[in-house]
Amino acid sequence: MNDLAQAINDPWVLIPLVLWSVVWKGFALWHSARNDQRGWFVALLVINTVGLLEIIYLSFFRRKTRIRF
Repeated sequence: MNDLAQAINDPWVLIPLVLWSVVWKGFALWHSARNDQRGWFVALLVINTVGLLEIIYLSFFRRKTRIRF
């Protein structure tokens, strides 16, 4: 078995990777839903890029608005 496959099957690598992805996906989905950006919401929900697409969305494409409670 090669090193990459072995690292992915290791829970000490997989668990932090999943947590990283879930946190970024949650923030990105929340912002896209609040800003009524349906296309981004669907893309972020369907495409799994281990947080990369989510970070790009949050950095460059989300609308910068004040949060109202």
